[in-house]
Amino acid sequence: MPYYVAVQLAPTDPETLQKYFAVGADAVARHGGTAIAGGPDARVLEDNGGGPPAKVLLSFPDAASADAWITDPDLADVHALRRKGARTTITLLPPLG
Repeated sequence: MPYYVAVQLAPTDPETLQKYFAVGADAVARHGGTAIAGGPDARVLEDNGGGPPAKVLLSFPDAASADAWITDPDLADVHALRRKGARTTITLLPPLG
């Protein structure tokens, strides 16, 4: 059963964030992940100060794959781009049921 990762981004450096977007999908794919929803047309339906809005929903085959993506030392430069380009919250969402 797939595990999902919600990536919330509040851009702080749009130019750097664009550099991240150019390499981010390949970094996710390296661990079996894929983007399944989100992007520039995402819109907030409710915000009571809970943090940056979700920009993308990723799917990974299992929790270990998602953990491997976020901790992969070979992707440190890619993750650094994301962190420099935006305030982020990345949440692993286990399947229900």
